[in-house]
Amino acid sequence: MSELRQNIVYKEWVIIAKERAKRPHDFIDDSPKLVSDKVYDENCPLCPGNEEKFPNTEIWKIDDGRGRWVVKSILNKYPAVTADVEYKWQENGIFRAISGYGVHEVLIETPVHNVHPALMKVDDLSKVMYSYKQRVLEISKMNDVEYVVIFRNHGYKAGASLVHPHSQILALPIIPRDVKIRVEEAFKYYSDHGVCVFCRMINDEMKSGERVILESDYFVSFVLYAASSPFHSWILPKRHSSRFSDITDEEINDLAGHLKVVLGKLYKGISNPDYNYILRTSPFPYGKNKFFHWYITIVPRLTRSAGFELGSGMFINPSIPEEDAKFLRNIDISDL
Repeated sequence: MSELRQNIVYKEWVIIAKERAKRPHDFIDDSPKLVSDKVYDENCPLCPGNEEKFPNTEIWKIDDGRGRWVVKSILNKYPAVTADVEYKWQENGIFRAISGYGVHEVLIETPVHNVHPALMKVDDLSKVMYSYKQRVLEISKMNDVEYVVIFRNHGYKAGASLVHPHSQILALPIIPRDVKIRVEEAFKYYSDHGVCVFCRMINDEMKSGERVILESDYFVSFVLYAASSPFHSWILPKRHSSRFSDITDEEINDLAGHLKVVLGKLYKGISNPDYNYILRTSPFPYGKNKFFHWYITIVPRLTRSAGFELGSGMFINPSIPEEDAKFLRNIDISDL
C-alpha cells in the first residue's frame, strides 16, 4: 500500500509507492556515463595548461606552493548573472524585472581531468570545501546580493557537459521563492516550538537510525523520511549552524571525509549514478540565526518527473527510504 509522507521542514508531501517499489539494487545505473580515461585533455577548458586556448578570469585559487593550482574558481564563460552590470529594479504595471546582477563562478575542484569525487583524497576534498567557504564569505560582502547557492552537476542526466570535476557558485540579488518558503517554514516551526526543526530532525533520525547512512564526528547523513526520489539524502552538521561560512577547519575535514564516503557508497552501490548535490545555506539578509540549518542535499538522477509531478508539485518515489539507507550502509567502500 502506498503512503503519503510529509517533510516536516518544508511541509512538502511525497508519495512513497510501496506497492510498485523497486529494490535498491534495481536502481543500478547502466546509462551512458560522462567519463574519460585521460588525466589531462588538451581540449578541456578546465585542465591546467589550456589557459591560452581557453582564456578565463581567475577569481580564487589554492596552489601547491610551487606555482601550480590545486583548486581554482573562475568566472563562468556563459554566466546566468554577472557583477559587471548595475543592479537595477524595473516595474511596469504587473511586469517586474531586475538587471542580471550577481555572481556565476565555476570552481574547478582538481587539476586532474577524470577523477571522481568519491575517488579523491580527503585532503583534496577538504580544499574544495574550504574554497566554498572562502567564496561565500567574499560574496556575502557584495552589495545587493541576497542568496548564494553552490551546486555540482555530475553526469548527463544531472545537466553536466564537462568531465572535469567542477562545481558552480551562483549568487543572486533576490531570495528565490522556493528558498524563501523553506526559510519561512523553518522560522514558523522555531516560533511555535522553540527549537530548530532541522535540529529536531537530526535528533529523531539519529535516535531511530533506520534511515541513517553515516555518522561522523561532526556530521550525520540520512535518506529523507519523505525522500522525493530514490536515495535522496541530506548531510547536516550535528551542531546548530545556519551559515555554511561559519564552518570550522575541523568540520571542513570531517565534512570532506563524510562526503567522500556517501558519494563512494553511491558510486559503488548503484554504479556511479548521475547526481546533483546542492549546498543550501541561510540567505544573507537573515544573518546568523537560530531557526535555519545549512546542509548538503544529494539527489541521484534515477527517475524522471512527468505529468503528475508537473501538475501537482508532488513527487512519486518508487523506492522505500528505509531500504535505500540500509542498502547504502551495507556498501563496503574500503577498496575505493
